[in-house]
Amino acid sequence: MRKYGVNFFDWDGTAVLSRTAPTNKVIEAMEPLLQTGTQLVIISGTSYNNIAAGKLAEHFAPKLRSNLYMGLGRGAHNYSYDGDGNVAMLDGITPDRATLAKLHRTCFDLHEHLFEKYGYNTDIVFSRENYCKIDLGPDMDRGEHLFFKSGELERINDRLSEHGYKDGIRGLFDLAETVGKENGIAVKSTTDAKFLEVGFGTKSDNVNTILSHLETKYGVIADDCCFWGDEFLQMGEGIFGSDAFMITEKTKDCDFFDISEAEGTRPPQVQHLGGGVERFLAFLHEQAK
Repeated sequence: MRKYGVNFFDWDGTAVLSRTAPTNKVIEAMEPLLQTGTQLVIISGTSYNNIAAGKLAEHFAPKLRSNLYMGLGRGAHNYSYDGDGNVAMLDGITPDRATLAKLHRTCFDLHEHLFEKYGYNTDIVFSRENYCKIDLGPDMDRGEHLFFKSGELERINDRLSEHGYKDGIRGLFDLAETVGKENGIAVKSTTDAKFLEVGFGTKSDNVNTILSHLETKYGVIADDCCFWGDEFLQMGEGIFGSDAFMITEKTKDCDFFDISEAEGTRPPQVQHLGGGVERFLAFLHEQAK
């Protein structure tokens, strides 16, 4: 495989098996690349505190951190580091309280619609900064592995159908958009089957912000970059997993790799390698040689 100057990658399910799993393997694989000047960019829907317990950067010498970036929270926060190893924030999407309240109302309205009309119950996580997580399978326990598993999409679609909702995940995307407009906001939805995430940003916003910064600061071009994830799989008509949002107008001609073992349709740009976390770690080691 060719060498890349910038490696974008998902965290949960790509770099680590779970948020409580040891991170020593991925840290050991990242450090040699940071030493060579390769930029490593973590793109994840989670928060800073969930990336190696908020201490990932501390594992690297301050001078190496300037090659490390994190785009987190569906566009909410983009982290870079200055030459002394201190955090230097890039632009992000964080709505004010009134706008966020409209999002909360939108998600509750969607929950209420499914419950009242179809008897389909959901749970909602309201505590995120620019999106809500609507749990479509509250009893589907993923344990510590908070990412898509084979068979989950079929289980959710079957459950929706059994309750009389025949429009599947695609219908929920459309419903969220409609209800959002009724509440005066434009929303963007993503899903990993179990969770429908409705908010104001996606991984596209993280990727575009950080890539624009790298273009300006270092002259990086799209051909320098590759993207790795485990959630590119098609979830419904015209709907792909959250990692597919790393494919943007700026990145569409880059190389994309999926290490998930799940079978199914992926965007045409994506090469399905399988192999899980170990395959991604092997790639990092290969790049450092």
